[in-house]
Amino acid sequence: MAQRDLILLGPPGAGKGTHADYLMAHMSYAHLSTGDLLRAAVAKDSDLGKQAQGYMEAGELVPDDLVIDLVAERMEQLDCQMHFLLDGFPRTTAQAEALAGMLETLNREQPLVMNLAVSDAEVVRRLSGRRMCLDCGTIYNVHRDGLDIGDKCPQCGGELYRRSDDEPEAIRNRLKVYEQDSAPLIEYYQQRGQLVAVDAEQGQQQVSAELAELAQGRRPC
Repeated sequence: MAQRDLILLGPPGAGKGTHADYLMAHMSYAHLSTGDLLRAAVAKDSDLGKQAQGYMEAGELVPDDLVIDLVAERMEQLDCQMHFLLDGFPRTTAQAEALAGMLETLNREQPLVMNLAVSDAEVVRRLSGRRMCLDCGTIYNVHRDGLDIGDKCPQCGGELYRRSDDEPEAIRNRLKVYEQDSAPLIEYYQQRGQLVAVDAEQGQQQVSAELAELAQGRRPC
C-alpha cells in the first residue's frame, strides 16, 4: 500500500512529539511544524516573518491567514514524491478547509488524520509527573525515571521542579480548552472519512508501530 501524508491530533500528553519522531526516523516524512516554520520565517526576516513576529512578541496567536500562507509556502517547496507529517496544523476548521484547498491545487491526496485518544485521567497522570531541571532544562518523568521534586538532575546536578502548568488543576484547564477547540476539527475530519482513532494509552512502541502501519495504509491486527 502507498504511504500516506499525515496529520497527528491529540490532547497535551498524548505523545504526538514522541510518535512523530518515530515516524520520521523510520519512514520518509518531511516534518512540517508550524512553530518551526514561524521561527524560521522570523529568522529569515521574510515578509511573512515580519508580520508574524509582532503577534508572537505580544504573546498572541498568529492569525489563521498568516499560518496558512506559511504552510502553503512550505508545501510548494516539497518534492511531489516527499510525504509530509503536519504538527500543530490545522488547529481550526478554517485552517483545515484551507489545507484541503491547497492540497487540491497541488494535486496531492488528502492526508490521513490520526487522533491519539487518551483519557483525561491519563493525561493528568502523565503531565503532572513531569519534572524539569532548573539549570539545564532536561525533562524527566517521575513514573518513568523515579526522580521527583528536589532531586538532582543526572545531567548537570541541578535541582528538579514541577512547572506551574504541570499542576493537576492547570492540566485540567488545558484539557477543557483543547476539547472545546478540537471538537469541531475532529468532527470535520470524521465527516470526510479521513479520521482514524488510535488508543494512545498502549505502550509507546505498540502505538508507534500501529501509527506506522496506518501510515502505510494497513490496519494492524
